[in-house]
Amino acid sequence: MTKLDKACKIAIKDCMGAVSGESILVITDEKKKKIGYALYENALQLGLTSLFVEMKSREINGEEPPSQVAELMKQFDIVLCPTDKSLTHTNARRTASSLGARIATFPGITESIMIRGLNADYNKIAERTIKLQEMLNDVNEVRVTSELGTYITLDISGRNGIPSKGLFHKKGESGNLPTGEAYIAPLEGKSNGVFYVDGSMAGIGVIDNKPIRIEVIDGYAERISGGKQAKQLVKMLDKVGRLARNIAEFGIGTNDKAKLSGVLLEDEKVMGTIHIALGDNKSMGGNVNVPLHLDGVVKKPNVYFDGERIMKKGKFVIQL
Repeated sequence: MTKLDKACKIAIKDCMGAVSGESILVITDEKKKKIGYALYENALQLGLTSLFVEMKSREINGEEPPSQVAELMKQFDIVLCPTDKSLTHTNARRTASSLGARIATFPGITESIMIRGLNADYNKIAERTIKLQEMLNDVNEVRVTSELGTYITLDISGRNGIPSKGLFHKKGESGNLPTGEAYIAPLEGKSNGVFYVDGSMAGIGVIDNKPIRIEVIDGYAERISGGKQAKQLVKMLDKVGRLARNIAEFGIGTNDKAKLSGVLLEDEKVMGTIHIALGDNKSMGGNVNVPLHLDGVVKKPNVYFDGERIMKKGKFVIQL
């Protein structure tokens, strides 16, 4: 068995909890076909009814799949989506989840990330992630600072945290694989401050020597500056419009095996980082539904929950 086959089997059996008699749909594209086909073949080897579907790669994260694919997603127990662009924040994924499908999305997945990220201890990741999620449920304000100059407050009062714990065994559960993050949608119009993306940015990759500076006023990324990568980000946001600048998500990485690779699927899960996303937050209890969701990773942050420090320079200072 290859390392990729082993990772596929862990994804299907351990993470998705697939059992005999269940059906699996694998949705992939021309860029991630090898991983998609490996998942499909391993599902067959495990004795599961499996269907392999290849579509044309989407242009941006959050763009809907073809309507025929969206229809198929409603008809399976488990849906696996190793694709170049993310299907996580799509109406197709949300609808299929609401009908009971267990769904794992693998946006931008590579073989090395698949092998590395799925050889983690998901019971420990789940425990750590759930503890953070439960804390987020009781917090009104998150504050993040960093030595680079990040100082931002995010109002999360009344919102519920979500644990992307890597174990999707109940009907309707969904998340990324590989995974490991606790996240929440801040209240629209309430976040203020500045954050410096110095890890990586969705759609762009690892940040070069010039971090992206994002100034947030009343819940919107009003001013974005830095080098070439900052200009790339502005271009992506302007294609979609004003709502793409919404502060959509605050998340904390909980996967101790994940490494900064330039692929957001892995980068936002790196333990010792936080991420703040722009755009769509409908999937996580927010009110903004746009075809774009872009996470920016902040390295070595200080994080405070209602004034209590839970992370110092990227190290947890609480028992998890």
